[in-house]
Amino acid sequence: MPRVNGVLTQDTPHSVIRAQFEQLGKSRVRTVTVAGGSVSAEHEQKQIKVLQLISSYRFRGHQKAQLDPLGLMVREPVADLDLQFHGLTNADLDTVFSTGSLFIGKEQATLREIIEALEKTYCGHIGAEIMHITPLAEKQWLQQRLESVRSNPEFTKEQRLSLLERLTAAEGLERHLDSKYPGTKRFGLEGGESFIPLVDALVKRAGTYGAKEIVLGMAHRGRLNTLVNVFGKNPAELFAEFDGKRSLNTSGDVKYHSGFSSNVMTPGGELHMAMAFNPSHLEIVSPVVEGSVRARQDRRSDKTGSKVVAINIHGDAAFAGQGVVMETFQMSQTRAYGTGGTLHIVINNQVGFTTNKREDARSTEYCTDVAKMIECPIFHVNGDDPEAVLFIAQLAMDYRYEFKKDVVIDLVCYRRRGHNETDEPSATQPLMYQIIRALKTTRTLYADKLVAENLLTQAAADDLTTNYRAALDRGEHVASGLVSEPDRTLFVDWTPYIGHDWITPANTGYELKALQAAAHKMCEIPDGIVLQKQVEKIYEDRRKMAGGALPLNWGMAETLAYATLVEQGYPVRMTGQDVGRGTFSHRHATVHSQKDGSAYTALANMKADQPSFELFDSYLSEEAVLAFEYGYSTTSPKGLVIWDHQLLRKCSICCVVRRFAQCVVHWL
Repeated sequence: MPRVNGVLTQDTPHSVIRAQFEQLGKSRVRTVTVAGGSVSAEHEQKQIKVLQLISSYRFRGHQKAQLDPLGLMVREPVADLDLQFHGLTNADLDTVFSTGSLFIGKEQATLREIIEALEKTYCGHIGAEIMHITPLAEKQWLQQRLESVRSNPEFTKEQRLSLLERLTAAEGLERHLDSKYPGTKRFGLEGGESFIPLVDALVKRAGTYGAKEIVLGMAHRGRLNTLVNVFGKNPAELFAEFDGKRSLNTSGDVKYHSGFSSNVMTPGGELHMAMAFNPSHLEIVSPVVEGSVRARQDRRSDKTGSKVVAINIHGDAAFAGQGVVMETFQMSQTRAYGTGGTLHIVINNQVGFTTNKREDARSTEYCTDVAKMIECPIFHVNGDDPEAVLFIAQLAMDYRYEFKKDVVIDLVCYRRRGHNETDEPSATQPLMYQIIRALKTTRTLYADKLVAENLLTQAAADDLTTNYRAALDRGEHVASGLVSEPDRTLFVDWTPYIGHDWITPANTGYELKALQAAAHKMCEIPDGIVLQKQVEKIYEDRRKMAGGALPLNWGMAETLAYATLVEQGYPVRMTGQDVGRGTFSHRHATVHSQKDGSAYTALANMKADQPSFELFDSYLSEEAVLAFEYGYSTTSPKGLVIWDHQLLRKCSICCVVRRFAQCVVHWL
């Protein structure tokens, strides 16, 4: 029989199957039966258009978002966000459609409800760029987090009042410094005050995940404010530096280059924070921070980056213009340099010194477009909406811990003053500063909002300002959650390394029998590893060198120096594009089996309880990897850290042979 209980089988004649499909096609032209009734083919076609509209909002809603507090950002019309583009009209607004994968809490909704949800989610004060991400799980996770709350979650009264308090602190310090030291350079945060609650939220969120350390790198803008209001630097010390009564102890450097460290209490416990010192060279601190973070993670055996987190702060012009930014992103998912995801915050004041026209500043729509190369989410957020900023801070840290990837937060704000406090910005941006002069501060706007919603009185809001300035005058710490007696187990004890000369005499000799034992051990290759014939000859010669039958050559001497360091308990880390073999085929510290391509490094297998010996063939970068290894070495005082490069090879190898325990990098 051609049918079994009315179902087509493999024995059904082809003519019958063809007739069935033709009949099905004819029936679909008329009506299709669905749960709840019949739907016309025209409705089905419009259903497809609605799903396409949803996709368009996810892809391009950020181009319609209200991101600029000044209203000056050029927003070209986005054609595929219009109903007509998709063959829909206003007459369809009250028609019920399936919501597809849209996370709005129900499977069907009117087109009007769908558009309203999409507008709130993707076209408000948050512009989310997430659809360039390839892994579907990541996109769906981000869509769910954004769409389920329309990018506007309800915060508690306590959270909102805390936001106002942090904004008051950010604005209060700048106003206090302006009144106390008028005309003095400080690279203030006015116009970008939401940055302080943003960083504060990131720190607290990381703490809830069990983070024990955060390393933060940033340039001038807002640095003093961050030191006082986030890291807990005593304002009295800052005032003393302004007065010239206190030395910075940084070789004559300026106060907005200084680093700092402190411990703060988070919902997940105590957390150590370090702000890296930063010179004027744009963006170079970013890879230094990454290196410092990786060293701390290695010290804690933190393979996933859960315990130590990197936060890098950027300027919009430098982020778009400096090549080291690209280099730093490129290292983010590599074996040698990955840190489990970095939080990048761009303080986007829309001016690079005096350049603000997009056609002069960059060739892309956003200053953050370089970050798309690693498929990380990019969140543009209006700095005059503190609650949107708080939401994105929490979302960004959650994503970082969920997927172990970088996140970029583009804090779109403005610069209330010029490039610095001695600069007159209206000379080059007259229209921008006409708007800025008439604009209420972020703190004032948010306080007015909370007063209007009866969350506090105007008098209470004013008291926050008065009390903060009084605390500054008394020289009190004003950071949130500062720990007065830090847990010193959270960071390295540097006492043994302080107070020494640059060059300290040392006995670099090594007992002969122990040296020979190390030489033999480093030449052992396990059974099953089939060496390439030239490499086999190199190892045969090294075994003869270990026994005294041949004099040591350069490659053997260098490798033996590493072996003695490992034997004595010193960790070694070496990176470079070809460090395993060595550019001159002299090292062969890592060998590759000709049978299956497996790699083996004898120096990493000298003994069971040895310190780490890490050898990474890295990607071809110079500036970023050198900065990374510098950052690593400054946080790993006991180990030998080398970046191996052709121009520096003689220097680095000499350092090894002389058995320095700390890498010394010489510029040629």
